[in-house]
Amino acid sequence: MTQTANNGWTLKPGSITLIELRNAWTAATPVALAAEAYPVIEASAQIVRDIVAKGDAAYGINTGFGLLAKTRIPDNKLEQLQRNLILSHSVGTGALMSDAVVRLIMLMKIGSLARGYSGVRPLIIDTLIALYNANIMPAIPAKGSVGASGDLAPLSHMTLAMLGVGEVRVNGELMQAADALKAAGIAPVVLAAKEGLALINGTQVSTALALHGLFMAERLLEAGMVTGSLSLDAAKGSDSPFDARVHEVRGQPGQIAAASIYRQLVSNSAIRASHLVGDERVQDPYCLRCQPQVMGACWDLIANAGRTLLIEANAVTDNPLLFKNGDEAVVVSGGNFHAEPVAFAADTLALAIAEIGSIAERRIALLIDATLSGLPPFLVRDPGVNSGFMIAHVTAAALASENKSLAHPASVDTIPTSANQEDHVSMATFAARRLEDMAQNTAAIVAIELLAAAQGIDFHRPLKTSPHLEHVHAQLRQKVPFFDADRFFAPDIEAALQMVLKGELSATCKSLFTSLHP
Repeated sequence: MTQTANNGWTLKPGSITLIELRNAWTAATPVALAAEAYPVIEASAQIVRDIVAKGDAAYGINTGFGLLAKTRIPDNKLEQLQRNLILSHSVGTGALMSDAVVRLIMLMKIGSLARGYSGVRPLIIDTLIALYNANIMPAIPAKGSVGASGDLAPLSHMTLAMLGVGEVRVNGELMQAADALKAAGIAPVVLAAKEGLALINGTQVSTALALHGLFMAERLLEAGMVTGSLSLDAAKGSDSPFDARVHEVRGQPGQIAAASIYRQLVSNSAIRASHLVGDERVQDPYCLRCQPQVMGACWDLIANAGRTLLIEANAVTDNPLLFKNGDEAVVVSGGNFHAEPVAFAADTLALAIAEIGSIAERRIALLIDATLSGLPPFLVRDPGVNSGFMIAHVTAAALASENKSLAHPASVDTIPTSANQEDHVSMATFAARRLEDMAQNTAAIVAIELLAAAQGIDFHRPLKTSPHLEHVHAQLRQKVPFFDADRFFAPDIEAALQMVLKGELSATCKSLFTSLHP
């Protein structure tokens, strides 16, 4: 990442990093395009102008689209063709995508077009950058793409804003795009040949949604390892299963890394020291003992998805593409818009997110069961009069069950579209979009575990847990007091949920998780 004079950063096409994408997901920071990209962009635009001037038929430049590819469009209607394409394809429905996701979409579209294979003018990319830097976020409905032939509908809604049509969101408020552009001093664009198609062909929406899921999964993995460690101490479990030798002989990299983190999280716990001798239990239940195996496998899935999505974030995925063969320009029709890699990455992220929540739910069940945990029934004094964590666990169970259904792979489905011209599609956009709901579910489960585990730690006072975990416990207690008797419980869960979503549980031990954030 290169810092710019206006305290932003310089986007280098084909070289965007996950760190840059995470930063864009987190907050709006001004961006500039690397100067060396402009000659390449202009050369690609010139290819389109030459094709139009020669009058040769070329798909997407002077023909119709999809099944209408054989329909030749007169030169004097090429601008109308591109505008009509955007208007007719803006058919999205459902809730609007968040600003965080829209920022990722715009950044990746800028980077893809700027690689110089799409035939758009520098003006098009500069307009996208101007919108981004002015924090003018196109209003993009979340539903309406099958993840092939590009994310046509949602990217059309993005492009509408460039035309001064439709709505945008500025500082969280919806307003007319024409008014927002005028206030920011940005001129609406008139699309030239191929530009509309280049803007709406591509996998940027499904990839942005999947990146959103990836970054949430990273936070959930961290939080789940922290709460799992708290639960281990609350239940007076053993840290022996975290012994490095156990994991080295298996060789799974995520498992080895996870075990190392667990060892550090629980290190120097006075609670653990108190039952090193005389504990009659031979082995802990799997939800405590097998945490490195489960969370390590989730770690590997998240890492693999991250590698795929980083490649896709830098990819050129519109169609057709323009290449130079010596002095000759070549227009090649292909299928890079097919988002199968993104669909598979999103489906594997769904598995990881579901499992993080599933094993956390099992630990909650263990903690409230006095026969397993050794703690008061349902983690409350005077049980019977007080229900304690009884129904909080029911909520966790409901959310875990919902995630099991949502985790069903979306990529195995396909419905032919465009009169069977587009006869196999990836469903990547839904595959990625459902990750938000799953992540919210798992975040709530982990939040309930945080509350339950902290309650268990309190029952062991004056003994303390490890230094890392004591800090997490203190953070929680600043927001949520000890559950001494039944009270309105939902606000407690919400407070813990926000800690999970914001990454606060791992904030004081961030260095332990650096390998999760390449």
